[in-house]
Amino acid sequence: MNSNSYSDNNSKIIRNSGNHGDGTVTSPLDPSPDPILEQTPGSTFDQNFNPNFDPGSEPPSPLDYPDAFAAGRPPAFPDALPGAFPNAFPDELAATRSDWLRVPAATPNAAARQAAEDRQAVLTKPPGSLGLLETVAVRLAALQGTPHPHLDRVWITIFAGDHGVAAEGVSAFPQAVTIEMIRNFARGGAAICVAARALEAELEIINLGTALTLEPEAGVKDQILGPGTANFTQEPAMTEHQLALALGAGRHAAERARLADCQLFIGGEMGIANTTAAAALACALLEASPTTLAGPGTGLDPRGVAHKAAVIQRALDHHAGSLASPLEALRRLGGFEIAALTGAYLAAAHMGLPVLVDGFISSVAALVATRIQPDVADWFFYGHASAEPGHAAVIQALAATPLLDLGLRLGEGSGAAVAVPLLRLACALHNEMATFAEAQVSTRL
Repeated sequence: MNSNSYSDNNSKIIRNSGNHGDGTVTSPLDPSPDPILEQTPGSTFDQNFNPNFDPGSEPPSPLDYPDAFAAGRPPAFPDALPGAFPNAFPDELAATRSDWLRVPAATPNAAARQAAEDRQAVLTKPPGSLGLLETVAVRLAALQGTPHPHLDRVWITIFAGDHGVAAEGVSAFPQAVTIEMIRNFARGGAAICVAARALEAELEIINLGTALTLEPEAGVKDQILGPGTANFTQEPAMTEHQLALALGAGRHAAERARLADCQLFIGGEMGIANTTAAAALACALLEASPTTLAGPGTGLDPRGVAHKAAVIQRALDHHAGSLASPLEALRRLGGFEIAALTGAYLAAAHMGLPVLVDGFISSVAALVATRIQPDVADWFFYGHASAEPGHAAVIQALAATPLLDLGLRLGEGSGAAVAVPLLRLACALHNEMATFAEAQVSTRL
């Protein structure tokens, strides 16, 4: 099967990126991975994912999934990921490797895209009359490798973590709200929980570290990286080790979604002061002023927003000269949950799993991901235009078009979840409308 063939089988996504058809697979790794992350030698972890792994050469990433799935052999996991260690990192050394970050995204299927475009051209409607719904359906066809895309199975992961910059008074709410909301997520009372139930989506909650102690809670995966990040006005938000583990936490969430045969990944976040971290990171990546990107977050008044912008400017001044690398900017100004979202988005694109990005904070994570590996952008949809003022600049930088504009700014992945029915409707219209021939309707002169 070549990279332009497709299988009209909605239970399996067929990909062949990187496979030359002769049993060989080119290692997609950047030979010069980012030096800020630790490197470890290849392990049986790599061999289980990639049968062509050669321990004597530079180890290929275990995320070269498309070839394994195309060959009809889901990779054989060690007891690392499928749940044997739900509350801890199974292999901390493997988790701190950086080579996987540079893996190219899976290649959208050109033949499936063409077949979907051909179908759109003969449906009983004027060409283009369903607007963005047509574009969405055709993109999903290319990403799923079938001219008849579906979104029956959706996976949502909420990453939670506190921020040291909260000590600067940048939020209208205390940090206690982070653990209180984690409990609310676990008990099904948050907006994203209601949405997940309505969508019949899988929902998981991952606690990456809070300022206050959170007792074990059923339904919460504890992958604690520290008591929240450090105050980035004084020092980097994360150590190199914490950043690597946060990225890995996101990667593993995307892997769980892919192994569950889900067709769409949504990442959500929770953490008091995380709009401050997101705005600071966006300022660094876009070389923008905090006065243009800082917003009310959880409900700051104009005076509070001005203070927030001043805090961000102090942080940018403190880290000036060290923000050229997107990974280093993420380490210095981001948060555990923003890094996890970045890792999840990269891994999903590597594996050929479409992503529906939420609002401001999630879009900043997507921006980081595209700065690390630009071709992952093909796999991202954007659920809505956030009311947070910095979102418009981030969306413009991503050259993206949000699906909805409802004035939302809740976070949690809620805006993305609200957009899922729209994507499903796009698929239904594409798959179920009659063609001119089927309906015996005359075509244009």
